[in-house]
Amino acid sequence: MKDKIIIGRKDKADLPSLHLHNVAVKIDSGAYSCSIHCESVEEIEVNGKLFLEVVFLDKEHPKYTGEKVKFENFRTKKVRSSTGYQQERYFVELGIVLFDNEFITDFSLTKRNGLRNPILLGRKLLNNNFVIDTCFTNLSFRKKQQKLRKIKDTL
Repeated sequence: MKDKIIIGRKDKADLPSLHLHNVAVKIDSGAYSCSIHCESVEEIEVNGKLFLEVVFLDKEHPKYTGEKVKFENFRTKKVRSSTGYQQERYFVELGIVLFDNEFITDFSLTKRNGLRNPILLGRKLLNNNFVIDTCFTNLSFRKKQQKLRKIKDTL
């Protein structure tokens, strides 16, 4: 059996392919999939090929870059929100770094305006990798900071 990592109710993670670092994430064992806040999501055609063009986060977020990211591989799926509202959402595969490990998982692209945590991590990622202890926050982020301090001290 694979050892599971203890994760708290909130943390900060990196999404290297999006050049986003230390972005707040909320751990949600009630959600099946992961989701990430996007300012805009649009299907575009380039040279006869269909792409999904996404701007992650929004102008209010300190990590916002305004960069348009294109995905060739994407899909849509109906998702039911916690309030029971069902909507069609786009999904893309992204790598997220927690505890020095990169986990590849599907993220739904949605507007999470006004919410403190632009990324929500659901059971599809959590089940096989983590045990949630709600007493803690930022365990992965603190581990990363300790590692950086050790490196800095050796220089």
